[in-house]
Amino acid sequence: MSQNDLVIANQAFPATRADITSALQALGSNNSGPSAPSTTYANMMWYDTTSNILKIRAEANDAWINIGYLDQSLDTFKILNDTIVATTGGATTGLIGDQSTATWQSGTGSTESLVSPAKVKAAIDSLVPDSIGVNQSWSAPSRSGNTWYQNTTGRAIMVNIKGTSTTDSYLRVGPSTGSYVTIDNRDGDSGTWDHADAIVPANHYYYFQGSSGVKAYILS
Repeated sequence: MSQNDLVIANQAFPATRADITSALQALGSNNSGPSAPSTTYANMMWYDTTSNILKIRAEANDAWINIGYLDQSLDTFKILNDTIVATTGGATTGLIGDQSTATWQSGTGSTESLVSPAKVKAAIDSLVPDSIGVNQSWSAPSRSGNTWYQNTTGRAIMVNIKGTSTTDSYLRVGPSTGSYVTIDNRDGDSGTWDHADAIVPANHYYYFQGSSGVKAYILS
């Protein structure tokens, strides 16, 4: 490790030789040390032995630019996270590093990047919901007639409801309690079951018109 101001002073020969040797050693070791050289130059290299980061001085000589990590235990060079990939003209074409899970799940980012298999799966799960019936099972929750219910599962469900009524029975499904379609299966006979089936999209509502004996079967 060696650092030098790289200026050879006008001095006697033994001291001049020592100054030249120190300057060459500083150049040969990339000005390595636990802190930055006290005298800096544009495009100067410095290996920070505290963080194991190889750096280069900006052309304006006002900041250090990180180049990479030198793993002294494994004797390997490691590319830093969030390293930008660019054309020879400096235009960004990609990113070597991590992007947030939310970025992958939104599916709208255009920056090329490294990504883990787990984040690819999370993006697929978010953007391509499972088909109806996949990873779902039937249940028989308590449901009352003439009552609106909302599908809050985050994906489409299948609803099968039956009941008896002396008036017409039907199932309503829609994005709100004021906007819906009516699925009829009516006979107005209290002695028989009236059935209705429908697929209810995520966050939509469903309602069964029936006065008694309402039973529901939900695939969710």
